[in-house]
Amino acid sequence: MKQLKFIISGGGTGGHIFPALSIAAELRRRHPDCEILFVGAQGRMEMEKVPAAGYRIEGLPVAGFNRKNLLKNFSVLLKLRRSLAQARRIIRDFKPDAAIGVGGYASGPTLKSAQRVGIPTLLQEQNSYAGVTNKLLAKKAAKICVAYENMDRYFPAEKIILTGNPVRKALLDCKLTPGEARRSFGLEPNLPTMLVVGGSLGARTINESIHEALGRFSEAGVQVIWQTGKSYAEKAQGAAKGMKGIVVTPFIADMAAAYTAADLVVSRAGAGSISELELLGKACVLVPSPNVAEDHQTHNARALSSRGAAILVPDAEAPLILANTCMELIRNDKQRANMSAEIRKMALPDSDRIIGDEIDKLIKK
Repeated sequence: MKQLKFIISGGGTGGHIFPALSIAAELRRRHPDCEILFVGAQGRMEMEKVPAAGYRIEGLPVAGFNRKNLLKNFSVLLKLRRSLAQARRIIRDFKPDAAIGVGGYASGPTLKSAQRVGIPTLLQEQNSYAGVTNKLLAKKAAKICVAYENMDRYFPAEKIILTGNPVRKALLDCKLTPGEARRSFGLEPNLPTMLVVGGSLGARTINESIHEALGRFSEAGVQVIWQTGKSYAEKAQGAAKGMKGIVVTPFIADMAAAYTAADLVVSRAGAGSISELELLGKACVLVPSPNVAEDHQTHNARALSSRGAAILVPDAEAPLILANTCMELIRNDKQRANMSAEIRKMALPDSDRIIGDEIDKLIKK
């Protein structure tokens, strides 16, 4: 039997990379002898994360358009041209049976090159507001896997499959009780606990808002697990010195334990984070990043807040209202329980399996 080959392309953020790695793991589970090649963007996060997970990756020199300074886009166009030539070579040499795009700069040239030579392509759109790359690729894509309803605003309805976003399997397999999880962070097992995450790079507005209110949380007996990102860690550790019940860390290795420990989660509204919160049924306050394309995090957060599944705090308002919002919620068991029930209703489990089914259908055709 012929060895199957798959290309998975995209990245730029954890929200693109973690689903890509979950899809790769599912393909390996189904086809243990298959060959998987990732194609990413040079200098981006995937060039480090993908090899660490045990997969081969090639990097394209592609970069995003500068919307503020149009003159700088001349070099971007040159990089795009070089990326298209390189992607054509990768497709020609590797000869994949299918190409999967997860969004991000690299998936454009890669999937375009695959489509040009008749290789079936599948898109995975994580957000409730479709990205530019996926919208451009949709016309010739065979299938488009989405995480939100009403995506026929952006894509041909007959190609859409509602699958949800694949999440890291380890998050769903935590065997700890909330008390045990809190103890693993050196915290008291029975006190209310809040998890604050700003993504792998941190989130300045969330960090500054929590920093200002840290004393209030500690005095009120509210424990905080605060993942700051690298750049804010030293400042936050200085602020928390001597305070009881505050854990400050630039990065959390065991996110499953951190989620299990938390009565309330404060987070950006990236698609991957939201999918995790939905599957775990976590009450949350979402502070969408203002620095993302098409403001898609606000659209993501609104999809939840409009159903009572989360509270949306705009980034610009966070310094004024984030701490108070969290304090009120941590004291209101009933509201948190209602939010938890609503967000769990929005969860779409087994996403990687369903996407794997769709890829198998493509290669059988």
